[in-house]
Amino acid sequence: MKKTILKEYAKLIAEVGANVQKGQEVIITAGLDQPEFVAYLTEACYKAGAKKVRVEWMYDQLTKLHAKYQKQAVLAAVEEWEKAKLQHMVDTLPCRIYLESEDPDGLKGIPQPKYSKAMAARSKVVKPYRDAIDNVHQWCIAAVPGEKWAKKVFPHLSKKQAVEALWEAILNCARADGDAVAAWRAHSADLKARCEYLNSKNLRKLHYTASNGTDLTVGLMEQGIFMGGSEFTLGGVEYQPNMPTEEVFTTPKKGEAEGVVYSTKPLSYQGQLIDGFCLEFQDGKVVSVKAEQNEALLQRMVEMDENAAYLGECALVPVSSPINQSGLIFYNTLFDENAACHLALGMGFDNCIKDYDQYTKEERMAFGVNDSIIHVDFMIGCEDLSITGITADGEEVAIFRNGTWAF
Repeated sequence: MKKTILKEYAKLIAEVGANVQKGQEVIITAGLDQPEFVAYLTEACYKAGAKKVRVEWMYDQLTKLHAKYQKQAVLAAVEEWEKAKLQHMVDTLPCRIYLESEDPDGLKGIPQPKYSKAMAARSKVVKPYRDAIDNVHQWCIAAVPGEKWAKKVFPHLSKKQAVEALWEAILNCARADGDAVAAWRAHSADLKARCEYLNSKNLRKLHYTASNGTDLTVGLMEQGIFMGGSEFTLGGVEYQPNMPTEEVFTTPKKGEAEGVVYSTKPLSYQGQLIDGFCLEFQDGKVVSVKAEQNEALLQRMVEMDENAAYLGECALVPVSSPINQSGLIFYNTLFDENAACHLALGMGFDNCIKDYDQYTKEERMAFGVNDSIIHVDFMIGCEDLSITGITADGEEVAIFRNGTWAF
């Protein structure tokens, strides 16, 4: 891929995705797959006005070695220096950018459930720091191709050809070719218009049905709203959390989900793929799971904490989305969740409450926002998915028909 194109993509992430502010610190989390692009992004952040850019590197092979040789208690521990670093993040409110490139099977063979238990323990310590910066700083998740990821998506190509093909797919899906800034403005406006329509309907339930067996009814909060496109910090800074994004989403009401839902794409979780699965809900909680691949890992996921088995998100994505139309399975949640309607288990979004900043955390939870150490999206959209909204007055509103918008 030409350097000029990659530098424009880096600029788009820094200035539109993260919207780095002058004098702001930036944390970039990335794998070892594209160090040259990380340098481009670092420079783009500085040119946008960043005071300081810190890069934190990730490498699956090291993670596997740590998990293999460290005792669980050591693996789970959050050291004092790590807490100090987290507190610095709370104090300075840096812009955070995540570059995804990892191998979908990169953690295959990691000792389970040792690793899951250790990560659950770490997350409980880290979560209060993350909660403290929620909605008051910008963050953006974008992607660059790694060789193993590229070969997973394009197994018939050579490594070099696969990486180039994945670059093209990423840039196309992220609206990073052509006049990217104008494209993002128009796309965000369309998503926000759909949110306005849905928010005007005073919906209380969503009923999902499909020929694969999905028949699920999910409750919505009276105070809840649908969101999509760009978001704003409490200080008024606009940013794009996900590049790409195709979703209109809301946080459902905890405790109100009944029925069965079937996945339609593989789920990449903790570096492993879970596939061919379904979940049964009663009183809002997952009561049984089945999977053709990695069922035990799926079961551990819904047991990560006391609220991991409850829903935290309902997201609407038409099958006409560019990602779905590409015909590719990316084996990566950032992309696959934007190819199809999806749900998420675990943590809900506080900002899906109207005027959320006027309520305490406890009040938002009382409204029905779920709180958990996980937030895991899984895809349920398909060509014949129908979603019917039910209003507070009992009126039925067509939301999706045949996998796409009904309005």
